[in-house]
Amino acid sequence: MNQQASVQDWVEQLVRPEIRQINAYHVQPAQNMIKLDAMENPYVWPPQMQQAWLERIASLAFNRYPDPNVSLIREPLSRLLNLPEDQQLVFGNGSDELIQIVMMAMSGSQRGVMSVAPTFVMYDMVSRFVGMPYHSVALNEDFTLDVNRFIEAMQQHQPAIVFIAYPNNPTGNAFSRAQVEQIIEQAPGLVVVDEAYNAFAEDSFIGDIERYPNLVVMRTFSKVGLAAFRLGYMVGHQRWMTEFDKIRLPYNINIATQQGVAFALEHYDVLVEQAASLKQQRTELVAALEATGTCEVYPSQANFITLRLKGVSADKVFTGLKQAGVLIKNLSPTGGLLANCLRVTVGSASENKAFMDAFCKQLKQV
Repeated sequence: MNQQASVQDWVEQLVRPEIRQINAYHVQPAQNMIKLDAMENPYVWPPQMQQAWLERIASLAFNRYPDPNVSLIREPLSRLLNLPEDQQLVFGNGSDELIQIVMMAMSGSQRGVMSVAPTFVMYDMVSRFVGMPYHSVALNEDFTLDVNRFIEAMQQHQPAIVFIAYPNNPTGNAFSRAQVEQIIEQAPGLVVVDEAYNAFAEDSFIGDIERYPNLVVMRTFSKVGLAAFRLGYMVGHQRWMTEFDKIRLPYNINIATQQGVAFALEHYDVLVEQAASLKQQRTELVAALEATGTCEVYPSQANFITLRLKGVSADKVFTGLKQAGVLIKNLSPTGGLLANCLRVTVGSASENKAFMDAFCKQLKQV
């Protein structure tokens, strides 16, 4: 191509078509708003804990590269999870990087990725980034899983990787243990169980890694009050982790994150108490939403609630809430099973009250 060609000409020739056809991941502006759109923990650390953290970071050597082995976190987290010696951890910049690492290690034009729909959008997006075909199986109308249909699709598409969000995002429900076990047992490739919301759930598959040679479990610290540190981790048999660790870029976990999460693990009881409080707030918020009689509230084992409005426009309610200074997630534009659905993060008691007050006011206005 000659130098007289436009930038658009260069881009269209050199950037892969599947990249040009998708949109970047969108994050809503949230300045000066009650932020209930991103599944964040609303609680800050207690004052004494904050002061102790400030004293610790004062001595950090920010002119040096961070520990590439992330030893400060690896050892205490392995103890916390009670991992046997043949299981290892790989750390990523949030779960997103781990999803990318797994797909890059196993990518191939004839090697696909599979999950349910709707689910976490990054499974689909990252598969496009790495050039792997992506297949999904629609959930039932109530967001439950037809496991037989899923297994039939696995047999048809023979995916190299299956992602199961447990609990699922954006629906909040956890599929039954028996269903997930069936998928693992019959999958033709690796099964990644994504437990991003484990702190609020009733079950985990980390204890099942020993049983299944094709199982990896992924988690994140983002939902338990450490979102700013952006640390995810995956657990699996050492042989899997050795290969995935080759893809991980050097020094991918910065020194503030390593020190901050290690510090938080020393005060893990605070995170546990906050998660317990959010589960109680979730119960109360579900009851308040159901009491309005205007929406179907779906079961949740996460720190958010998904609901479908009845006879009222989700788009209008979302816009009204935003104008009132309350930001939640409008799922309705996705269409399909999520038509007329909203998702609200469980906040503090005061945030939940502000949301419910604004929500009820919008219901009367629309």
